[in-house]
Amino acid sequence: MIKTKPFYIGIAAAFLSTSFLFAKKEYDNNITAKLEAIAKFTKVVNTVQRYYVDPLSIQTIIEKSIAGLLSNLDAHSAYLDKKHYKELQIQTSGEFGGLGITVGMRDGALTVIAPLEGTPADKAGLKAGDIILKINDKSTLDMTLDEAVNLMRGKPGTKIKLTIFRKGEAKPFVVEITRAIIKVKSVYAKHILKPEYLYIRITNFDKKVVKDVKKILQKNRNIKGIVIDLRNNPGGLLDQAVGFSDLFIDKGIIVSQKGRVKSENRVYYAHKSATITDVPVVVLVNGGSASASEIVSGALQDHKRAVIVGEKTFGKGSVQVILPIDKDEAIKLTIARYYLPSGRTIQAKGITPDVIAYPGKVHKKEDAFALKEAELKAHLKSELEKIDGKKKKKKEKKKGEKNLINKKELYNDAQLKEAFDILKALIIAKESK
Repeated sequence: MIKTKPFYIGIAAAFLSTSFLFAKKEYDNNITAKLEAIAKFTKVVNTVQRYYVDPLSIQTIIEKSIAGLLSNLDAHSAYLDKKHYKELQIQTSGEFGGLGITVGMRDGALTVIAPLEGTPADKAGLKAGDIILKINDKSTLDMTLDEAVNLMRGKPGTKIKLTIFRKGEAKPFVVEITRAIIKVKSVYAKHILKPEYLYIRITNFDKKVVKDVKKILQKNRNIKGIVIDLRNNPGGLLDQAVGFSDLFIDKGIIVSQKGRVKSENRVYYAHKSATITDVPVVVLVNGGSASASEIVSGALQDHKRAVIVGEKTFGKGSVQVILPIDKDEAIKLTIARYYLPSGRTIQAKGITPDVIAYPGKVHKKEDAFALKEAELKAHLKSELEKIDGKKKKKKEKKKGEKNLINKKELYNDAQLKEAFDILKALIIAKESK
């Protein structure tokens, strides 16, 4: 035993020595590669500065180089110079004039993800999937996403012209929109035909969504099922998407965030204590549903907690952070991607609904009588209200419009009608168990 010990120590020493030499060689190779790359970059910068048709300062060349680097990584990474960094700070800390539109890059084209309800963009008729070819007279084909967004922002009351290409239209058309302070109600609820069928519409995931939805669910304890409408919801805050999902899922992963830097990795779990209801749920989505909306619909789908109805979602599942370079400049960098409970990614793929349904009106022969009957009842009701007095009529009408989706409204929205039919089937299946 005593004789063999130095032998093992010798092997260990030799192994450590070899490992050290290998690591040192790899380190030296990395340093050499970096120096060669920096030398190449310096040579290009010097060549541009010397021969380019217009004189450029070294600062301008470096700024353009950084901007080019980041824009070539992905559609969401960007260089924020002094002007754009200040605009971002204004956007996140106060009110600003805008159109009420969320946009993204799809296949290199500036695409409308969704117009927010009640905003200038929505009133002007912009739709999810519209491609913005020009902002005023400037082509968007070579613009970065941040450049386009900054051009569309401006002083409330000022006008802007967007040249729009829409699938199915013969040629592009121009839309003139007046900028305004964007204030949108993010959550509202109604009942579909009867009080036991709850409809919750979420226009975007702002900081009050979970709080507002909790109140709605607590006020509607006796409901039989819920339709959650996330159509044209462009996303919002991650914590609100997680908290909202937690209201319906009692255990397991809701979403995870994974990147190269381990400290940025996160896993978000559901909690039984946070779950408010176990009634059947149907979720409506379309091409304007993105980011936080995709996290919610994807998590509910993976946990088999809801049936997803509508059209394929946008496919925005990456995480960006703002990293300051100095007090006046910063970079916006994609650092991670979101992954659903099943392990699938949202980025560029989106959520495929369990049931595909397209927008429009319901066209069925057997529904004609039902609609005529509903119109007749509405007419007779209005005649009765005339007898009861105008004051009562106005009150009842206002109450009905606020709290109830009637049959006519339901049949005017084919996707909602499909979702409602599926919800009723889920309720029947649950009650028969």
